[in-house]
Amino acid sequence: MLSPYLLIGEITRPHGLHGEVKLRHYTDDPNRFFALQNIFIHKGASFEPLVVVGCRVQKEDVFLVFEGVANRDAAEKYRGVKLYVDRAHSRKLAEGEVFIADILGATAYDTAGNVIGVLEDVLTPGAADVFVFDTPHGRLLMPVISDVLLTMDTENGRIVLDELKLHEVALYENSHSYPIPGDV
Repeated sequence: MLSPYLLIGEITRPHGLHGEVKLRHYTDDPNRFFALQNIFIHKGASFEPLVVVGCRVQKEDVFLVFEGVANRDAAEKYRGVKLYVDRAHSRKLAEGEVFIADILGATAYDTAGNVIGVLEDVLTPGAADVFVFDTPHGRLLMPVISDVLLTMDTENGRIVLDELKLHEVALYENSHSYPIPGDV
């Protein structure tokens, strides 16, 4: 089951004297924070809302002010706190897009039915995202290319990769090649 909340950032530190906090955001559009009225924090078994009363973006940096947080000492209490958005207020996805949080932990298979490994991270260096799989042979890195990535089933936690094309593009972290089936 998909989580009803999505991680969108983490407070790194207070900023200034009036309760503002600096945020490390986990979104490709930092301006999306202007539209948010509520952000949630995870407390115990539940999520509690924080009311956003101020937002500003400078280049890639996001700064927020929350209701009831009026000074640096109050803001300091939120250092390191992860921030979430509920799905109803999340960014609308285009056809074929998924939230990274929804595919982390998915098991990858090739078209021959072999288990590749579990998706543990998604790197976003620029031109193409890179999937990082935890496999019995170590960490496998694979650029996200439509010829290789055939399906992502978030409901069932399953990714299917083209067996032959995977060998052309994937690398093990401490190696220069991807093993051919039967060579391992």
